[in-house]
Amino acid sequence: MKKRIAVLISNILNPFLVGLAVILILSFSATTRSGDALKWTLVASGLSILPIFVVVIYLLRTKRLNSFFLDMRQQRTNIYVLSGACGIAGCLLLAFLKAPMMLIAGFIASLLITLIFMCINFWWKISLHTAFIAGSATLLVILYGWMGTLVIPLIPVTAWARAELKSHSWAQATTGAVLAAAIVAAVFYPLVVA
Repeated sequence: MKKRIAVLISNILNPFLVGLAVILILSFSATTRSGDALKWTLVASGLSILPIFVVVIYLLRTKRLNSFFLDMRQQRTNIYVLSGACGIAGCLLLAFLKAPMMLIAGFIASLLITLIFMCINFWWKISLHTAFIAGSATLLVILYGWMGTLVIPLIPVTAWARAELKSHSWAQATTGAVLAAAIVAAVFYPLVVA
C-alpha cells in the first residue's frame, strides 16, 4: 500500500507537471491579460518541457532509458545536456521576444539548477522531484507570502515518496530540495523585492 501511494505521489508531483504549473503561475503573475499569459505559457513550455518530454518518451520507446523518471544516474547525463541547451535557448529567445522578466528569471533559475545538478550527477543522483517541488514552493512564498507556504508540506511528502520507492536516498532528496530552493530564492527574491 505504501509503495502504491509513493508511486501516485511521484507521478502527480513529477518534474514535467510541476514545471508546467510553475510556467503557468509565472505567466499569469507577470501579465495582465489571460491571452498574453496563455501565449507565454505555450512559448515557454514549447522551449522547455515539450522537447525534454518528447526526447524522454522517444528514449523509452527505443529502450535507451529504463524508466520515465530516469532512475539510473548514468542515463540522466544526456537529459541534463538537453535541458541545459533548452534553458540557454529559452533565455535568449524569451529575452529577444521581450517576455516578462519573471518568466525569463524562471528560465535562469532552471538553467542554474540544471547546470549544478548535472555536475553533481557525475557522482551522485540528486532528486529532481524534490528540487522541483521545493523550488516551486520557494517561488510561491516569494510571490504570494504566507499563502505560498501551503505548498511546503509537499516537499517532505515528495521526499518520502522518492525514498520509499528507493529512487533516492533521504540525503539525495533533501539536497535536491535545499539546492533548488536556494537557487530560486537567489534569483527571484531580488527581482520581487526590487
